Amino acid sequence: MATTANKDYYAILGVKKTATQEEIRKAFRKAARKYHPDVNPGDKKAEEKFKEISEANDILSDEKKRKVYDQLGFYSDQIDPAQAEAYARQQAAGGTGRVDFDGFDFSGFTGAGGGQPGTGSSGWGSFKDIFSGIFSGAQHPERPHGPQPGTDLEYQATVDFWTAIRGGQTRIQIHRQETCPTCHGQAFTGGPMPCPECNGSGQVTQMGGRMKFNIPCPRCNGTGRISNACPTCHGEGTVSKPETVEFRIKPGTRDGQRIRLQGKGNAGVNGGPAGDLFLIVRTGAHPVFTRVGDDIQVMVPVTVPEASLGAKVEVPTIDGRAQLKIPPGTQSGQKLRMRERGVENAQHPEQRGDQIVTVQVAVPHLNDERSREIMRELGKLNPQDPRTALFEKL
Repeated sequence: MATTANKDYYAILGVKKTATQEEIRKAFRKAARKYHPDVNPGDKKAEEKFKEISEANDILSDEKKRKVYDQLGFYSDQIDPAQAEAYARQQAAGGTGRVDFDGFDFSGFTGAGGGQPGTGSSGWGSFKDIFSGIFSGAQHPERPHGPQPGTDLEYQATVDFWTAIRGGQTRIQIHRQETCPTCHGQAFTGGPMPCPECNGSGQVTQMGGRMKFNIPCPRCNGTGRISNACPTCHGEGTVSKPETVEFRIKPGTRDGQRIRLQGKGNAGVNGGPAGDLFLIVRTGAHPVFTRVGDDIQVMVPVTVPEASLGAKVEVPTIDGRAQLKIPPGTQSGQKLRMRERGVENAQHPEQRGDQIVTVQVAVPHLNDERSREIMRELGKLNPQDPRTALFEKL
């Protein structure tokens, strides 16, 4: 079999495209029993139908042939499966370039019906149309473009605890692509000259099995002319340079927050705009305060009398010292809330978080007999066992 025109072999056999080899064999046997010439002597239509299902079975029952057919929509034994897969990937990529089929050598190819070149739908004319439809979407990856925007950059920027709380100016050093000062982003210098690869024609010939076809020259991208690559950027249009970038931190900026600096990314090519720089803020820790969102958490020790009798104690906040009321009977680990003593919200400056104070009862070390006597007397006056409720849960 040399080549087949566009036919739906799955429909001819009455199977789905996902059919297994066993399903294909069963469908062929069923159709063959119905349309075999021995069963239909002298019936030309049945004979043609039998040829169709035999052709369909020949392609779909062979894994390699089926793969080429699935990728290209037709099959030819002149096509290498690896080439078919590559061409199918080009088609799936959605390119827009065209291959010149006037340079194809169609000798030796015949249509599905055995017609000779130039004999209409079963000749090489239809074969050429099929190939043109397949490769019309292929685009050379090096085809030149107009202005191209620069790519974005992303860096992590670590700021200290107080800068994140109160805001301020800070800086970070990055590496970014800048417009080449020699070629001003054009990537080439000097006047254009004929391409030595295609001798200025813009096309080169490639062979694929017995096929011969012309494609755009990969060196000049089909223009037939080339220019000297810029010696500074080596044809890239940009050069890499370190740069120190200053940026502003809003009060209340949280850990992990993204800051966008427009135009601080990599430079564009051929006059395209620069990309953006995205900074992921990482906030430093503090030895006393722990930040959770806009809230501040702090652990404050109190004495046994303060926790038992209640008291007003001085506690640290991010704004300085403040008074906190300890209710009588406060237990160790109990949390007390100080409203709006937390961090200013970066998006809504009028809102503030709270400060959560965890009380830690400090048990004193009794170094004299008088203190120990008072503590024993206190135990006699308050004989309740704090572990009773624990055992009741067992």
